[in-house]
Amino acid sequence: MQKLEHLLSNYSFANVLPLKLSLNNAVAIDLSVNNKELYEIQELNSSSLTKYVEKKIREAGAEYGIGGYAEDRLVYRRSKHFGEGENARSIHLGVDIWCSANTPVFAPFDAIIHSFKNNDNFGDYGPTIILEHKIENTIFYTLYGHLSGEWLQKSKVKKSIKKGEKFAVLGTEDENGNWPPHLHFQIITDMQGRTGDFPGVASQKEKEEYLALCPNPNLILNT
Repeated sequence: MQKLEHLLSNYSFANVLPLKLSLNNAVAIDLSVNNKELYEIQELNSSSLTKYVEKKIREAGAEYGIGGYAEDRLVYRRSKHFGEGENARSIHLGVDIWCSANTPVFAPFDAIIHSFKNNDNFGDYGPTIILEHKIENTIFYTLYGHLSGEWLQKSKVKKSIKKGEKFAVLGTEDENGNWPPHLHFQIITDMQGRTGDFPGVASQKEKEEYLALCPNPNLILNT
């Protein structure tokens, strides 16, 4: 992974969203177990989470919300999809960018479509596209979750996507796994034979293993 991190730190990438990704115009959205405000929300459903995220963005005078890499999150307890007890998954492996549904998504670098799928479990990614990239003979992948389903119909495995090319838009909470509209962006070094899906959340005992497979997305996002 160190080789990939070194390569990514020396390349210029296109923005994945039509936003200037900067902490100057964003606010960090804390969904961790340490955020006492979340415990005051009676039910962590998509409606209450949307109101919470929008409030945080509005109060900060920001354009969007961002954050979450390696964050131990409380919000996954609302879905059995992430397990229970000691095997519960709560460590977030990507970065979330919270903004409006239908926001276009662009390829940060030349790619081919590796795979795509509608992961429609409650609390899951919903429509998902995974791109495959190659830099100096090193192959890696980027995952885009919570998209609009119509763009899966326009996707084709091995289809070429140019740097900066639009290939999806963000979905609504009705189709994106029941989340406030946002992009889940994740770097993956090894798909391990998976297609259309890859864990975006790890358990505590798997934390180091999966963080090694999924380096910090800010290497590409430049936030």
